[in-house]
This record gives sequence, structure tokens and C-alpha cells, in this order.
Amino acid sequence: MIHRLPEEQQALLELVEGFRRETVAPQADRWEREHAFPRPVFDQLAAMDLTGLPFGEDVGGSQIPFATYLMVVEELARGHLAVGLGLSVHTLATWGIDAHATAPQREQLVPALVAGRALGAYSLSEPGSGSDAAAMTTVARRDGEVYRLDGVKAWVTHGGIADRYLVMARTGEAGARGISAFVVDADQPGLTVAAPEQKMGMWASPTAQLVFEDAPVPVDRLIGDEEGTGFRIAMASLDGGRLGIAACATGLAQAALDAALGYAREREQFGRPIAEFQGVSFLLADMATRTEASRTLWQSAADRRDHGFDVTRTAAMSKLFATDAAMQTTTDAVQVFGGYGYTTDFPVERYMREAKVLQIVEGTNQIQRLVIGRQLTGSRG
Repeated sequence: MIHRLPEEQQALLELVEGFRRETVAPQADRWEREHAFPRPVFDQLAAMDLTGLPFGEDVGGSQIPFATYLMVVEELARGHLAVGLGLSVHTLATWGIDAHATAPQREQLVPALVAGRALGAYSLSEPGSGSDAAAMTTVARRDGEVYRLDGVKAWVTHGGIADRYLVMARTGEAGARGISAFVVDADQPGLTVAAPEQKMGMWASPTAQLVFEDAPVPVDRLIGDEEGTGFRIAMASLDGGRLGIAACATGLAQAALDAALGYAREREQFGRPIAEFQGVSFLLADMATRTEASRTLWQSAADRRDHGFDVTRTAAMSKLFATDAAMQTTTDAVQVFGGYGYTTDFPVERYMREAKVLQIVEGTNQIQRLVIGRQLTGSRG
């Protein structure tokens, strides 16, 4: 469904588009080569009031529709995936706290995240429990006025650079009902961060393990009024996070399409631009169609979310379709460039490497199919 945006939201998107074009995109290759997280850019996002867009005004947010916030994420990812994904992950962690914290916790913990003074991260997976998140073994044992955390969390985006982590740990029985959610600050005693993972792509976005050794986390950092709600918090947060990944994938696909189209118009073979050859123009047509379909799907899901509907299924669909589409579109972009696309002289090889991780993070696309199938059939199998 297409809506005309209010004037102030349209102005916001135009501001972000200029920021993407003038500040983010020109530096993306350098940040990737240097494996440098662009923290100054996030400070600029904070100064532009972009780190708390979908949150309530009572905690300092802008309270804009989630769909409009995702348009911002897409635009930033079009300039550099690490920036768009970084904002999405920050929002994922912040939303998990904001939506489920007690009133005193919300007042204490959320405003700094919304204002961008603190960078957020989300920690659910472990070395032995990725897709089977309920099998986690990190434990939090009550000891007077603290919980003592022991275990290893894995694949944490912003690991080592975040200021505040939303961490799931086991406080009770085996399975989902024994999991609770905690907010852990980066300077928490007993918390160390392992060396960043050496990844195929997304070099400017550090991913690392968190190691907890008898870490005394205060009782008031248990999110909510009781133990055992952590898995529900984690899954509810992922609905929005998966829409964020879909928006990132769409932005990345758009960047690949932009590059391929520009090159095809300039590159000549047999006396004319290669864009005029049917083989190339059909590739471009498919790339554009997939990208627009991805955008339409996540915008529809986000619109449903803004109107109070459950989006577990449509969020999974959006993440599944948009990330598969981005993988195909970036691969096709390399093909349009031919041999040059396989070199680091052009950004499409980076886009292709970056697209792959989007099919994996926040639930592999096989897990998305499982979620969709269960929603359709009512099955638990």
C-alpha cells in the first residue's frame, strides 16, 4: 500500500538521502578496507535525531511510524550496509528494552540509547545454539542483589564497541521458559570481549563473542517484573529486527542496481552501450523488479505493524524474500560488470559479499521458512 508521507517525514528522508550521498557512500570503501567501525557517523546520526526515530517522545524519541524509520534504514544501507545494519541492530536492542522494561528501568536505561549517547547490541546466539536459541547454556544465578552470569554469547553485532547489551541467559528450567533478559553495560566486571570474527564481508561492522565469567549483574537489570520472559522478549524483538534486515537488503540491492545500471550505460561493446543489449537489459529488469518487490513487501509488513497487527509471519516473509533477492541482485551486478566486477576496483564485489550475511543473521532463511510454515499450518513441527 502506498501512502503519501507527511511533509515533515518527507523532509526527513530527503535529509537522510543527502547524508547518504555526501557523507556515507563516499567513505564506505575506506571504512571496509580499514576494518573501521564508523562511530563518528553514528554520532552524526545521533546529532540528527536518527537513533531514536520509532520510540516515544517520553523517552526522547521522535515517535514516527516504523515504516518511515525503515525507509531511513534502507537509505543508509544503500550508502553502506554497516551503517544501515548498525542502526537496525541498535534499534532492535533498544526496542527490546523499551517495550518490556518496568517504568523505572525504562526511565533509567532507554533515553541514552534513544539519544545515541549509548550504542546498543543484541545478544541471543551462542556457539552451540544459533537457530535453536532456546538451547542456550549461558546461565544467570541469583546471588542476593545480583545475578552471576557465566557463559559465552556469539555472533554479537557491535561486540566490543557497544555501550549496552541486551543479553539472554538461563535463569531456570531447560527450554524457552527458563530464559530471562538482562541489560549489561560494556564495563560490566566479569565481561570480556573476544577478538572480532574474521568475516567474508561487513568488515566495518565488528562481530564478536561476549564471555561472562561470574559477572555480577545487578538484579534491577533483569528486564521486566519476573524471570522467564526473556525468550518472548527476544522473539518479539526479532519481528522488528527482521524488517530492519529486509530494509537493509533492499538498500544494498538498490546500490547494486545503481552501480550496474550506471556501468551498463557507459561501457561500450560492439560500438554501443551494453545496456542496449537484451541480455544485459533483461538482467537489469529482473534486478529492478526484485528490488521493488522487496521494498513493497517490507513496507506492507511495516504498515501492518504500525496499525497494531501481528507481523511475525510477514516479517519473516520480508526478511526471506528481500535477502534472497539481494543475493541474486548483487550476483547479477557482478555479472553486468564482467571481469571488472570480480575486482576490488568496483564496489559490486563488496555488495555480493555483504549480501550473503543477510541470509544468515537474525534467523537464517531456512528458519524464516520454518516460521512461515508454522504460521500457515499452525504446526509446531
